[in-house]
Amino acid sequence: MKTNRLESLFGRKNRDILSIYFTCGFPKSDSMEETIRELARGGVDMVEIGVPFSDPMADGPVIQHSSTIALRNGMNLRLLLEQTKKARKISEEMPFVLMGYLNPFMQYGFRKLFEDCREAGIDAMIVPDLPFEDYLSDFKPLCEEFGIPMIMLITPETSEDRVRLIDENCDGFIYMVSSASTTGTKDRFSDEQLDYFKRIDGLELKHPRLIGFGISNPDTLREAWCYSSGAIIGSLFIKCLERNNTVREAVEDLTKTLGIG
Repeated sequence: MKTNRLESLFGRKNRDILSIYFTCGFPKSDSMEETIRELARGGVDMVEIGVPFSDPMADGPVIQHSSTIALRNGMNLRLLLEQTKKARKISEEMPFVLMGYLNPFMQYGFRKLFEDCREAGIDAMIVPDLPFEDYLSDFKPLCEEFGIPMIMLITPETSEDRVRLIDENCDGFIYMVSSASTTGTKDRFSDEQLDYFKRIDGLELKHPRLIGFGISNPDTLREAWCYSSGAIIGSLFIKCLERNNTVREAVEDLTKTLGIG
């Protein structure tokens, strides 16, 4: 199955990829287009568009807070996809990955979700609370029909057999969660986390891997880039949005903090 913009990105750049997560509807209900424009201007390779949810089990307090604000701003999945369709005109090349939890997707309707995602220009999905067995039975056929892969997460506790099963049955890339905890920034990765990165790197999987959770400074970014194709950053960017007056200033703050600006 072709993965369109994702496949193109990994075809032209297989290292040092930077993917940024933001919660749609935060800090304002209509800030998506500006956010994507400034991230593209700042050299970001891919964006992860977060669907705000009242019970985000994999998210730490920073992203939970952004979801609360976004929901108060009136953001929902239908409005998010409408805004995504408009924002797609800003960048024809940048992959858009939709990140959301199973309950809102179930209420929306799975087939309608895939139809509207394709129309909006979504290139892949991440559903952290989707069991792999349910992916195989309910989502994989839709992924193949609509050309929108499901990105599965692995953690330090994921067995080698399960990692290889994911590698064989999913497209796009593998999301390597750096620890079993929720999202959030860390000053450094532990020796155990680095051993995990090295172990997965040694499996020689066929799909690219991106590391997320805990990347907040030049050291953690460099280590993520060393052991995978790229890094996914969320909480740090949300903090940058909170402490700056404009999205442009937030992106400049982000790149400076990471040592790439």
